[in-house]
Amino acid sequence: MPNHIQKAVVFRGGGFAPRSVRWLGAIVFILLIGFMEIGTRTGVISNLTLPRPSDVFTTFVDLLSSGLLWKHLLPSLSRLAVGAALGASFGIVVGVMIGLFSYVRAGLVPILAAIFPIPKIALLPLFVIWFGIDEPSKYALIAFGTFTPTVVATYGAVDNVDRSLIRMGQSFSLSWFSIVTKIVLPGSMPGILSGLRVSLAIAIILLVAAEMLGAEYGIGAYILEAGSLYDLERLFVGVSILSIIGVILSTTIGFFEKRLLDWRL
Repeated sequence: MPNHIQKAVVFRGGGFAPRSVRWLGAIVFILLIGFMEIGTRTGVISNLTLPRPSDVFTTFVDLLSSGLLWKHLLPSLSRLAVGAALGASFGIVVGVMIGLFSYVRAGLVPILAAIFPIPKIALLPLFVIWFGIDEPSKYALIAFGTFTPTVVATYGAVDNVDRSLIRMGQSFSLSWFSIVTKIVLPGSMPGILSGLRVSLAIAIILLVAAEMLGAEYGIGAYILEAGSLYDLERLFVGVSILSIIGVILSTTIGFFEKRLLDWRL
């Protein structure tokens, strides 16, 4: 009888799961900065339209050594943390309720459809009238801007949970609470976290808008002052700080995705 050679079966259950390519993003970023530096030094790119990255870095070091960086950064981080935390937490709660309860959906979805398309920056004067020009109006604008996309992403994620899993839980006589906590919430977590990425990006945009009106310190106030003086180095320092904040927030959400969604293949 012929000898049968056993071969290892290649795992093919990954689907279209993205493969991590380490350092590629950093290499592309370094090449882009190098192109900008060479272009501005050789005159291919005008210094009137784009500052040298080396000059921007020098301006950042000066801002850090003078202590002004923390005077602008800490108020911005505080406003972003309070506003985004309020908006995202309430948004997740309301979104889950819309996804689970028909009467809540019928009552709130038309309201969300009416207020979601409104540019939240346009409501800043209204929030100033309601809450004053100090911190409460900034918190309210960021919270409201974070709330609406979080609600939409959350109840959409709840709706997309595989209904066969819910029916399976019902066939095993699981309670309503057990189905929600063990099937619905874990199944909707990928959509909720994806929605948070968008919501936090919107929160940063609204933070800058709020700080450009009636704020002495903050990254938005710093950018506004640099723009009025046509100081491109300081302007790009402020924009770079916002970009770094966005990267940190996105990385943090990615960390929680790996911890909370490790059950996905």
